Amino acid sequence: MRIKICGLTQTDQAVAISNMGVSVLGFICVKISPRYVSSDTIRTIVQALPNIDRFGVFANATLDVIRQTVETGQLSGVQLHGQESPQDCQQMRQMLPGVELIKALRIRNPEDLLQVKEYAPHVDTFLLDAYHPQQLGGTGHTLDWPTLRTFQPEKPWFLAGGLTPDNVTTALSLLTPDGIDLSSGVENSPGDKNLAKVEQLVKAVRAVSV
Repeated sequence: MRIKICGLTQTDQAVAISNMGVSVLGFICVKISPRYVSSDTIRTIVQALPNIDRFGVFANATLDVIRQTVETGQLSGVQLHGQESPQDCQQMRQMLPGVELIKALRIRNPEDLLQVKEYAPHVDTFLLDAYHPQQLGGTGHTLDWPTLRTFQPEKPWFLAGGLTPDNVTTALSLLTPDGIDLSSGVENSPGDKNLAKVEQLVKAVRAVSV
C-alpha cells in the first residue's frame, strides 16, 4: 500500500514525513493552487530528502513546462490532474519515458470510470479524486466509496478525495486501492502539514494492511 502525501511546501515537514514510512511526496505545480511551489523550491526540498518517490502535480500544463519542472525539481513522477487527453498522456510518456505517469480522474458518477480504458494504454497509474467544479484537488470531499467496489483497472490506482486518519480504515475496508493520497486531510492549513495526523494515518494504514 503506497501512501502519498500531497501539497508539500516546507522542507522540514517533507523530510519528517518521508521518514515516517510514507511512499510518495507530491508537489503542486499549478500556480492558482494555495499549495503551489516553484520548480526551484521543489529542487531545494528534494535535495534534503532520503530516497523516496517525488511526484509533480500538473493541470493542463504544456509539455515543455512539465519537462522543465521534472528536470529542475528532480521528480520521479508526473501526475496529470487536468483535462489532458489520452494522446497528451502518450506524448508525455514518449518525452519522459523513465518517469511514472499518473492520470487523475475526478469522479462525479460511476460513468466517469469508463475513461479508464481510454487512458490505460498510455499511463502507469491512476488516481481517483472527488469532483469539484472549481477546485482540482484538496477539497476534502470524499468519493462514493461503495460505488467503487467493483473498480479493478488494469493499472495500479490511488484513492484520493477527502481521506483522513479517521476515515481511511473505513475506506480500505470497502476498497482495495494500490495506494492512498491525502492533502487537506493531514493539514493545519493549505500547504502546512500536521505531522501528528500524518503519523496517525501511517499507523492506521499499517494496521489495516497487516
